[in-house]
Amino acid sequence: MLIALLAESAAHVSEHLPDDAPPPFPPFETWHMPSQLFWLAILFSILYLTLSRVILPKLSDTLEKRSDRIASDIDQAARLNDQALEAQQALELRLAQARNKARETSEKARQKMDVEMAAETARVDAEIEKKLDTADARIAGLRADAMKNVEQIAVDTADVILGRFGVSASKSELKKAVSAALE
Repeated sequence: MLIALLAESAAHVSEHLPDDAPPPFPPFETWHMPSQLFWLAILFSILYLTLSRVILPKLSDTLEKRSDRIASDIDQAARLNDQALEAQQALELRLAQARNKARETSEKARQKMDVEMAAETARVDAEIEKKLDTADARIAGLRADAMKNVEQIAVDTADVILGRFGVSASKSELKKAVSAALE
């Protein structure tokens, strides 16, 4: 319709133009209009058939394939996500089991060490007790020997001291006096 209007206005313009004016634009001349409309209809028909039979089916197939691929990729991603979550839960479970086993192992080791330490402590205590008993017996023996010697020394000292004062006493009397003083 627009083309017809332009052609009609071009025809009116050409009637009013002076003779020395250039002719109007040839496609707007009215005697070209039927052939232009014919080729326009043929070209649009060919374009329509090409689009509807070749290009649009390929385009829709491509879009459908792309949509299917996107859907399958999303499904696969969801499946992999589920597998990853299951693997993570399994890993957390294994870690918890490993921690529990480590706790049990350390508890058993601690108990074993406590038993071994108690046994070693008892053995060392018994050894020390035995050594202390031996040392006490030895000390008691040495003390008894020392006391015997002390008594004799005390008797001898008392005899010497009394001798200096000019007093004399028998050894048996001095021994009785020193024994009474030591008790």
